[in-house]
Amino acid sequence: MTDELVASQVSFMGRPAVRLANGLVRAAIEPDGGMVSELGVERDGRFLNLHWVPAFRETSGASWSETLHGAFWKSRLLYTLAGDFICSPTFGPGGDLDGAELPPHGWTANARWKLLRAEADAAKGIAYADLSLDSSASEWPLRWTRRDFVATGQSALFSTLSIRNEGAKPLTINLAHHNTIGAPFLEKGCRISLGARSFMTPPQGGEFDETGRLAIGAAFDSLKAAPLRSGGSADISLVPGMIGATDLVTGAVPRDAKLGWSCVLNPRLGLAYLCLFPGPNGIAEGEIALGFNDLWMQYGGRPFTPWAESEGGADQSFCLGTENAVGAFANGLEYSRAHPEVLGNPTLVEIPAHGERRLHYATAIVTMGADLVRSGIERVEAEGGSLVLGGGAASQSLPISADFELSRRVGRGML
Repeated sequence: MTDELVASQVSFMGRPAVRLANGLVRAAIEPDGGMVSELGVERDGRFLNLHWVPAFRETSGASWSETLHGAFWKSRLLYTLAGDFICSPTFGPGGDLDGAELPPHGWTANARWKLLRAEADAAKGIAYADLSLDSSASEWPLRWTRRDFVATGQSALFSTLSIRNEGAKPLTINLAHHNTIGAPFLEKGCRISLGARSFMTPPQGGEFDETGRLAIGAAFDSLKAAPLRSGGSADISLVPGMIGATDLVTGAVPRDAKLGWSCVLNPRLGLAYLCLFPGPNGIAEGEIALGFNDLWMQYGGRPFTPWAESEGGADQSFCLGTENAVGAFANGLEYSRAHPEVLGNPTLVEIPAHGERRLHYATAIVTMGADLVRSGIERVEAEGGSLVLGGGAASQSLPISADFELSRRVGRGML
């Protein structure tokens, strides 16, 4: 990659996409489902995409057909799934709610966003793509507008999202970034660390009842000691590889946190993947604080299609979701409305009548110093517009605008 700012329309695996690059990171954003299917860096002369692109992802370019594709893929979302995407107004199952049928993870993950523009602005030092999406149901008069951008000298993809309610009454919704990483970056021995300090597995009655190894509905205070169904505990801060289990854990972002974060470190590569967002104590007026770090540990526990080649076959899908959300256990909006608080944090966002709320977010890929690789990442902070990582006595400062002041300035130019 060159240091030149790039914003261009390309084809990614046969799908229309916008490519953003700045010489440090490269991303591909697909209007279909708003998927950030590619986010990576050059390593040893080769491009390394850290985002998960499923082996079962459809690549022919054929449009989704329930008749042709439903038996294997089960849903349109699994037909197009890749990387990171926004979940709203539901995080998890859809269904009939407020007079409209919501698809799983909401319209933002299933519908085609409108590409408004894609430009490289050397004077401002950014390359960006603006996209918008209107709800397809009159009962849900919502508009989502996003600006995804890269900035000169910063190894991160930033995203500013506006949610506008054109209706005469407030609406309560879920909201999440569904970041998912895969091989070859994800491998056995990767280390997970989160800003959350208290954790819980989903209650009985959900999709992980038959796929997981972790105790159902269990609360705990360390990723290093997650209770198992069989008794004892497991250190889920270490990625175990394909073990035949698929689990979800939610963690509450501390109410006093100025910065919310999650991190996956590959010690062999000395490379870390970080999700960053303003914490509950770091938001400005009208902004949204994501209250949960969710881990979707897809380590081979789904013996059915499309995760397996056939019903009852071996799950071949290895990935890790480092999802950050306002929602209850990825159990959907209806469940969140019935359970408006989990681990002391709210599971709903209210969008006021004729009003707007905004979310600032960033996904960074950083090369770690040897001392920090050995100690692991325990602290992530914004200091003076930079990102500071710490573990034990080691620390490292990076030129990434983790205070989100750059995002706030850039976001003012959105429609």
